Amino acid sequence: MPAVAAPVAVAPQPAPATPTPSAGGGNWLWPTEGTLIGRFGAAGGKGIDIVGARNTPVIATASGKVVYSGSGLRGYGKLLIVKHAGEYLSAYAHNESILVKEGDNVTAGQRIALMGDSDSDRVKLHFEVRRYGKPLDPLVYLPERS
Repeated sequence: MPAVAAPVAVAPQPAPATPTPSAGGGNWLWPTEGTLIGRFGAAGGKGIDIVGARNTPVIATASGKVVYSGSGLRGYGKLLIVKHAGEYLSAYAHNESILVKEGDNVTAGQRIALMGDSDSDRVKLHFEVRRYGKPLDPLVYLPERS
């Protein structure tokens, strides 16, 4: 009769912690009011799209430093990029106007732009989160909406 190996108990491994982009910990804030119409990964999307009314305030989702403000990236219109905690970037595209300039330090919740349709077919905010340049799903970092 062959020997039967005794079952071995395997300790559960903790789930890897999702890095949080804000320097102080916790989730980021939603960048604007509106309706979510585009999701990360859908049709190659590198972020999310939020439709709203022209001139709806766009806020910094977390504290950081403005590293780009302009219209030099085709397809993004008036674009604003904020660097957070050394390794994360948030990008806010298709703005009507930008309220901050490169080099400015911004705080979470601060108005940084107004929603528009620059280089877009409708008024919306295209929002991206990147870590070391790699696009990440912003919905992982944003709190659930009720």
